[in-house]
Amino acid sequence: MAKILEVKYESQAQARVCEVAYESQADLCWHEVGYDTQASGDAAWFFVAYENQASFKIFKVKYESQADLKVFKVKYPDQAGWRNLSHPLKGKLG
Repeated sequence: MAKILEVKYESQAQARVCEVAYESQADLCWHEVGYDTQASGDAAWFFVAYENQASFKIFKVKYESQADLKVFKVKYPDQAGWRNLSHPLKGKLG
């Protein structure tokens, strides 16, 4: 279950994430879900408020060159998933 916490400091994060402009640039396309029980795998994200609720902590960066993971938010759950199947973070977010 991908319960994501966006942290304020890079040192607290497990990965630096950059939101890219186009799906073709992304390593992972993600879909935001409304309830924590809907969060599944790496691509269905539910944002949490506290560290003890999180399965993965991210720090957002502005530039792709700074990122460990490039992501693109999709509108529908069936569009979500890994685009870079050999990415080292695959299977680690959930």
